[in-house]
Amino acid sequence: MGIDVVIGTSWSHRLARILVRPLVGSGVTPNHLTTLRLGTGLLACVALLPADGASVWWGGGLWLVSALLDRADGELARIGGMSTPGGHRYDYLVDNVVNSGFFVALGLGLRDSALGGVAVALGVCTGAALYVCGYWSEVLERLEGPGSKAYSGAFGFDPDDLLYLLAPIIWLGWRTQLVVAACLGATFMMLLTGWRLRRLTSRRVDAGAAD
Repeated sequence: MGIDVVIGTSWSHRLARILVRPLVGSGVTPNHLTTLRLGTGLLACVALLPADGASVWWGGGLWLVSALLDRADGELARIGGMSTPGGHRYDYLVDNVVNSGFFVALGLGLRDSALGGVAVALGVCTGAALYVCGYWSEVLERLEGPGSKAYSGAFGFDPDDLLYLLAPIIWLGWRTQLVVAACLGATFMMLLTGWRLRRLTSRRVDAGAAD
C-alpha cells in the first residue's frame, strides 16, 4: 500500500493509473489524494456507527471511493515521479488508520445486534490486528529491499483488493458475519506476518554472526 517506484499490475492499479494521468503536472500531489483518502475513509467509518439502512449505504459508497484513492495516490506518485519517503510514510500511516478504523466502527455499529458487546470487542481486535499487521508488513518490506511486497497477488488482483468487497458485503446485510470472519482473518495474518518477520531477522542475525 506504500508509495514507491514499483508499477502496480493489478486491475485496480491500472484503473487508478488511467484516472490520475490527467493530474500529472496539474499541481495535485499524491499527498492531496492521500488526505482525501483519509477524509472519505473516516467519513465511511462515521457512517457505519448508526448502523441504519441509509447510513450503511453511505458508508459503503464512501468506502469504495476511499479504497480507490488508496490506489490513486500511489499511481500518481509513480507516473508523476513524485515518490518521496515522507509521502510513503504518510500513505502507510493513513492506510493503517483507515483500514483499522473501518472494523472498529463496524463493531461499534453492531453494538445493538445479537452479538452486542462481543461485536464491539471483535471490531477492536480486528482493528488492532490489522494495524500491527500493517506495521510488521512495512518492516518486512523494508528489510527485504526496494520493490518488495509482503504479500503478492495473482490473476490481476492484490490482497488489498479485498477492501473493495467490504462495501457490497455490508450492503447485503452481512455485517455480523464480516466482523467475525475479519477478526479471525486479521489475527491469522498478523501472526503469519510476525512469524515471517521473526524468521527473516533471525536469518540476518545468523548471517551476521557467520561473517
